Amino acid sequence: MPTVTFLPTFRKIDVSQGSTILEAAQKAGFHLNVVCGGQGKCGKCRVLVKSGNVLFDREQYSTVFSDEELAEGACLSCQARVIENIRVLIPEATIVQEQQILIDMEDIPTDLNPAVWKYALELSPPSLDDPSPDLTRLLWGIEKRGGPREGSIYAPLEVIRQIPRVLRESGWKITATVALVPGGYRLIHVEKGNTATHIYGAAVDLGTTTVVVYIRNLLDGSIAGVGSSYNHQISCGEDILSRVTFARSGGLSRLQSLAAESINVALTTAANAAGIDRDDIYEVVVAGNTIMTHILMGIDPAYMIEEPYVPVVRRYLTAAAPRVGLSVGENSGLFIFPAVSDFIGGDIIADILASGMAGSEDISLLIDIGTNFEVVLGNQDWMFSCAGAAGPALEGGEVLFGMRANPGAIEQVSLDFGTLTPSYKTIRDQKPKGLCGSGLIDLLAELLKACIIDRTGRINTAIVHERIRMGRQVPEFVVAWREETAIDRDIVITENDIKALIMSKASVLAACQTLMNQAGIGRGEITRIYFSGAFGTYINKDHAIMIGLIPEVPVHQVIGIGNGAIAGANIALLNRKKKRLLDEIARKIAYIELNADPSFMDEYTRSCFLPHTDLSLFPGVEEMLEECRMRRVST
Repeated sequence: MPTVTFLPTFRKIDVSQGSTILEAAQKAGFHLNVVCGGQGKCGKCRVLVKSGNVLFDREQYSTVFSDEELAEGACLSCQARVIENIRVLIPEATIVQEQQILIDMEDIPTDLNPAVWKYALELSPPSLDDPSPDLTRLLWGIEKRGGPREGSIYAPLEVIRQIPRVLRESGWKITATVALVPGGYRLIHVEKGNTATHIYGAAVDLGTTTVVVYIRNLLDGSIAGVGSSYNHQISCGEDILSRVTFARSGGLSRLQSLAAESINVALTTAANAAGIDRDDIYEVVVAGNTIMTHILMGIDPAYMIEEPYVPVVRRYLTAAAPRVGLSVGENSGLFIFPAVSDFIGGDIIADILASGMAGSEDISLLIDIGTNFEVVLGNQDWMFSCAGAAGPALEGGEVLFGMRANPGAIEQVSLDFGTLTPSYKTIRDQKPKGLCGSGLIDLLAELLKACIIDRTGRINTAIVHERIRMGRQVPEFVVAWREETAIDRDIVITENDIKALIMSKASVLAACQTLMNQAGIGRGEITRIYFSGAFGTYINKDHAIMIGLIPEVPVHQVIGIGNGAIAGANIALLNRKKKRLLDEIARKIAYIELNADPSFMDEYTRSCFLPHTDLSLFPGVEEMLEECRMRRVST
C-alpha cells in the first residue's frame, strides 16, 4: 500500500492504490476545504505534491492552475489519485480554518417555564412505624415540595438502582431531578446534598457548516455560557448531498459520531466559559436541518434525496442525550425540532419561532441563506415554504478568489466611482486572502453602480482602466493588488465569477417570486422580510435589493434576526409551552417542491439579470441605474 506523508507535519498514512489525496487526508485527520463535495468544481482543495507521482489530469485543470503552479506539483486533492509513495504539502488556505461563526441572536423575551426541575429534599429514614419503600418516600417528598403528584412520576430502572445507596450515604438529604417528557413526568437523577441551583439546559444550532451552543440557567433563564465549533462533518463533504452520498457508502456511523463530536466541542467551550459541570446539563434542545438531525439521531437519510423526497420522520423527536453521544448528564433529555420536509427542517421552524411571524396577522417573508437556502412566506393563518441550492457561489465556492468567512476574507467593499479604486474591510483586519459572501454581494452591487458591469454581468472592457483587464480566458476586475494581499497574488473577480453569483442570487429571488405567485400577493403586501443566519446578518441590505437577491421593499422592512435557529432553540428550551407549538407550526406550512413547479424555471430565467428582467419590480434600482448611465455619459 502506498504511503502518503503530509507536510509540514510529516503525518504518514497508508492508503489503497488509487485512493485520492483527499481520502488520504481525511483518513489522516485533516479537514480540507471541499466546497463542492470533492467533485473537482470549486478548486479549494489545492495541495502540492512535493515528491512522487499521482494520477491527475493537468490538462483538464489548466484553467485552475498556472503553468508555474502545475510545474511545482499543484493539484486538486479530490482529483489526484495515489499510485506510489508521495509527499504532499497542504497549504494553509486549504485547511478548514477558524470561521466567523454567528453566535449572536436577537433578544428573546419569553416566560421562564422549563421542562426540568430540581427538588432539594430532607427525607425521614424508614422505620418499623413508617416502612414506606425508598422510591415512594422520595416521590412523596417531591410532591410535598410542590412537584408533580407521586403517582404521576415514572422512575426508570437505572435511576431506581441508585436510590438506596444515595439516600443512605447522604443521610437522607438529596436532590431529585424531574423532567417533563412526552410520556409524562420522569425522574432522571438523584444525587447527594442540595444541588438545586445547579440546573442547566443547552440550546443547539446544528448547522451544516457550524455549530452554536447556548447554556442557560433553568432557574432564572440567564445565559451561563456560549460556545461554537465548525461541523466536523465538513471533512466528509461540505454540502448536504455529498454527506448523504458519504452515508450511503457506509459512512453513516462516522457522520453521526462527527455530529455529536461537533456539539460536544461547542458544549465544552460553553461549559468551561461558565465554569459548570456538563453533568449538570439536563436538557439539550437541537434545531437543525432535516438531514443534519436525522444523521445526529443515526437515522439513514439516503432516501430523502430521491423522489418523492420523504424524510423518515417529521414530528419532533426525543431521546436520552447520551444515547447519541452527547457529553451531558447520563439521563439528560434530547429534544429535536420537528421538520416540514426533506429540506425545510427544524432550523427553519426555529427561525419562524424567533421571528414571531407565526403569531402575526402581517404577511412576512423569511429567508435563510447558508449552504442551501430556505424561504417561508405567510402569517399566523397560512404559510408556504420552499428550499433549494443557491449554488456555492454565495459562500465563496465556484468563485476564483471566493472563500468562507475566515480571517483575511474581504467582507465589505465600496468603490470610488471616479477612480474605480476599491476600499475594503477584511475579517480580523488581516491582509486579504479572498472574498466571502457579504463581500461578493457588495462588490457585485458596486460594480453595477459604477457601470463596470451591465445587467447581464458582462464587464465593460471599453473602460480604459488598469483594474479592468483580460484574464487568462475572460475579463476580470482587480479588487486588491498582489502587494496588498496575503497570498502573493492579485485578488480579482472574473466575468465567470459574476455570472455564477447572478445564477446563485437568481435562485433565491425566483423562490421568493414563486411563493408570492402561489399566495397571489405582490411585494407591496409584504410587511417584513426577515433574514436569518450569518449570511443575511452580514450582508448590506441595500445591496441585496440592488442586485435582486430579494424583492424590493423599503429597506427598513428588511430585518436581520441574527442566528434565528439558536434563538428559536433558546425559546423552546426556556418555555415548554412554546415547545408544544412547534408541531403545530410545522403542520401549518405547505411545502412547494420547486423542481416540480413549472413556474419556477420561468421566474429563475427572469431573475438572471441585475436585478431582474422586469425593472418595474425594482423601481428604486431602476432609478439608480439611470443615474449610473447619466454619470457614465457625462464622463
